Amino acid sequence: MNALPAPTPLHALHLGLGGRMVPFAGYDLPVNYPAGIIAEHNWTRENAGLFDVSHMGQAFLIGPGAAAALETLLPGDLLGLPARKIRYSQFTNADGGILDDLMVTKLSEAGDRLFLIVNAACKAQDFAHIQKNLPDLDLDIATHRALLALQGPKAAVALERHVHGVSALKFMEQQDFVWRGEILFISRSGYTGEDGFEISVPADYASDLAETLLAEEEVKAVGLGARDSLRLEAGLCLYGHDIDTTTSPIEAGLNWSISKRRRAEGGFPGADRIRWELSDGLKRLRVGLILDGKAPAREGAEIADASGEIVGRVTSGGFSPSLGKPIAMGYVPPRFAAPGTPLSLIVRGKPLSAKVVAFPFVPNRYHR
Repeated sequence: MNALPAPTPLHALHLGLGGRMVPFAGYDLPVNYPAGIIAEHNWTRENAGLFDVSHMGQAFLIGPGAAAALETLLPGDLLGLPARKIRYSQFTNADGGILDDLMVTKLSEAGDRLFLIVNAACKAQDFAHIQKNLPDLDLDIATHRALLALQGPKAAVALERHVHGVSALKFMEQQDFVWRGEILFISRSGYTGEDGFEISVPADYASDLAETLLAEEEVKAVGLGARDSLRLEAGLCLYGHDIDTTTSPIEAGLNWSISKRRRAEGGFPGADRIRWELSDGLKRLRVGLILDGKAPAREGAEIADASGEIVGRVTSGGFSPSLGKPIAMGYVPPRFAAPGTPLSLIVRGKPLSAKVVAFPFVPNRYHR
């Protein structure tokens, strides 16, 4: 018998706003509100969208040598990360496949206190993985906290009115702020390609904070549908679709997340495969695709070369509101990965013309 999806601390607010609720990663979340996905997408690109991402896993990893210890489970450079900076990385398995991707904030210069945000569908296995492999460290799972994302070019203006000093943060920086006597962990980061913030707030105060932000003229609530179309336009991977245990960080085009030191030293699961792939050993590569016409290609659609031979598969796809045309991403052999390469995507047995393009589909506007 399947368990009912769990509510987040903002569940009543979503219902009050007319959210169309769907089960997602074990939670009951809004896919959109009455304005619709395209309107919410465009509002975020032009103003500021407020997302409930409380389903994500939050935890603190604490203890002497925590940064060095966590490096044994992922290829990201944590020792070289300054305090209050954030690193994107991936948990890898012995074969170099991706168990999950995550964000790691180094809360102290000594590296003995880290803040982790992991994907909702993977958080139980991620936390068990850490506890099994790093038993000498304390993993404090923050089930008492909610997580909001305020994204868009006017996010800083709206948030600064209530949390003074937050606009001074730069992309991939984090600081603690006080709001109504409560500590907010705020990072300048997100999943839309836009400037914006992720705000970890005590669960009991999440609705108050959300309502306070939604009272600002720049801010509207945005659901999962626009979150997906925004991240697709930004060329960002969705775990379980574009990356999983069968894909490596190098195949996924995430080379930039692995520093020279980690490449040279290894010391993380799957290091041999990853270093081999970095030396031109790749068999496939994630690419962006823009389709001719208006019909989108969804996950699972086959990718064919000019002769009609199947050379790959779409992992994410949909209509781009910003570009006004369908876009997709998927995996193909490296010889088909150059921008401009013509390919076809097979939708309901019919080949649709497409071409390879560089990521992101829409230019990122991070506050650097």
